[in-house]
Amino acid sequence: MTRLHLCAVGRLRAGPERVLVDDYVQRAERAGRALGLGPVAEHEVEDRKNLGMAAEAELLARVIAAGAVVVTLDERGQMLSSPEFAAMLAKWRDAGRQDVAFVIGGADGIDPSLRARAEASISFGRMVWPHLLVRVMLAEQIYRAVTILAGSPYHRV
Repeated sequence: MTRLHLCAVGRLRAGPERVLVDDYVQRAERAGRALGLGPVAEHEVEDRKNLGMAAEAELLARVIAAGAVVVTLDERGQMLSSPEFAAMLAKWRDAGRQDVAFVIGGADGIDPSLRARAEASISFGRMVWPHLLVRVMLAEQIYRAVTILAGSPYHRV
């Protein structure tokens, strides 16, 4: 079983983004169980002292499981299709990787020290997205990847 972790700077409070993330996470967990993917856990950190990217990276590093595949969400990352993203998750699952940590940085991005630890870096396009929406989009893509691997009709080409 490969556990998936959404590690993010900032708290996702009650509102439409929280509802969407919860919905997609729940769907991904239900469908992913039979495929060896899940559960999906959220880890939120806050730099209350506003010390910057290095402090955020330290807080994020504390919530990343030892030995986890680290995947940063970064505008400089690789743009993948949904089937390519699904294949990436399947590859890590099939290789016996127990944890995959998706890292969403703060307003200034992800500190280079944490980016250097990443085995993969993905981008949702060249545009910059609000961090709350990135979390929603990531949760949806995880659910979509699970449905692709399950052969479900959710993903249409």
